[in-house]
Amino acid sequence: MAEGDPSYIDYEAFLDPDFSPSLFANALVTSTNNATDTPLDLSTPLSRVLFDLQEIDTHIHTLTTKSALPLLSHTQNQTAAADNILKESGTQVASVTQGYERLQKEVIQKWEAADEARVAAENSLATVRLARAVARCLTLGRQLESQVSEITGRGATGPTPSAGPDGAASPSAGKDGFRALERAAYTILNLREMFSATTQNEEGYGLDRVKVIRTLRGEFVIPAENMIKSRAQQTINRFSLSSNPASANGQSSMPPGYKQARDARARLSTAATTLYLLSPPPKGTITAADYNPELLLSTLQGFMHTAIMTSVNSLSRALTQLPTMDRALADTSARCQDIVALENILRNLRPPPHPLLASTTTADEPGTEPETTASNRPNLLQPLLQALDTSSLPSYYWRSLASSLAPRVQEIVSRGGVSARTLRSNRDRLRVEIKECVLRASQVSATSLLAEKGRPGTDTVVVGNWEREAAVMVGSVVGPLGR
Repeated sequence: MAEGDPSYIDYEAFLDPDFSPSLFANALVTSTNNATDTPLDLSTPLSRVLFDLQEIDTHIHTLTTKSALPLLSHTQNQTAAADNILKESGTQVASVTQGYERLQKEVIQKWEAADEARVAAENSLATVRLARAVARCLTLGRQLESQVSEITGRGATGPTPSAGPDGAASPSAGKDGFRALERAAYTILNLREMFSATTQNEEGYGLDRVKVIRTLRGEFVIPAENMIKSRAQQTINRFSLSSNPASANGQSSMPPGYKQARDARARLSTAATTLYLLSPPPKGTITAADYNPELLLSTLQGFMHTAIMTSVNSLSRALTQLPTMDRALADTSARCQDIVALENILRNLRPPPHPLLASTTTADEPGTEPETTASNRPNLLQPLLQALDTSSLPSYYWRSLASSLAPRVQEIVSRGGVSARTLRSNRDRLRVEIKECVLRASQVSATSLLAEKGRPGTDTVVVGNWEREAAVMVGSVVGPLGR
């Protein structure tokens, strides 16, 4: 509103942000009516509102008429300024467009070409890596083929001067071929590591897409691995030192039986190492101390179970036929001596380096005593003792034998007859012979323990104190017979 032009309308009230039409109408009605009157008069407040609207319209018309020229002039100035800004902006936009086109030509297009070169280089690098992995797999495959030929004694090239007249390999050739088991196991581990690659940074990633590698793995590597496992398991299952004959070469300077014991130890050590390496691979990264060689442990447990059950069956038959008892006790004692030799070999056999396990080797401290280091170092006997929950393999053998033999004796006694009467009448003899059998098993020859070459082969070494095992065995047989 222009200055000097008074108006009765309160424009400030209408322009207030808190203005409420309903409150304004209520105030207008109450101010034009008496609260005590029953009829409500709305014509007066409505007339006032219409009059106010007319006054406001007149005021707006007056203002626009007086300010038309300034408004038009202001609008013209704003339009001219906007045209100038648009013109200048068009020039700047054109400059930016030219700069972008130059940037696209000099940078973006070159970057796109460089990116294509990068992709091509990455693909070429992946191809080279895959080709190298394929070449290495094929090389390892040929190496494994040579090792398998050396193990089986077939397909080897070159002269075989050690072959016998009938074409069969001589013992020395078989022994040398058997030494290839461990080398073949490491070759299989290298192949297994390449086959299991899952990331691009690992050697061997993508080999499963190459047909020749799938053929190599399915038709050669897996059968060769199964054959090597079978050979190693057969060696452990057939391990025996008690039945090895003495050397027939009288001109040999070594004590009788030493060479056979050494060869048996070498074969068992190689077989155990092979099964340790070829046991199912661990999931994730673990240390050698936490590694559980399932294949080796199951084979050794099978060897123990076979020895125990064979002795149980042999002694059970001998209890019904006492004249064969001496032979059965001798065989039982010999099996225990084989177990003693097995325990000694495993105790002195350290776990081989495993490429799939985290290394836990630490430098020896200068103040560490040799005895402490030797007693605490890991060996292949520890996991077997933990699996069998025992502290000694011979003790486990005798106690398992006694627990399995007691029901057999009880069954013979419960059936009665001649066998039961014979057992009761020979109770004292059985007590003495069984005790002597257990104690005799503790007297192992020096060659079985692989003593030094200078020690006479007829020497015996007493291993441990087995009085408790002897008492358990005597109780399992003599106990059910009564007094």
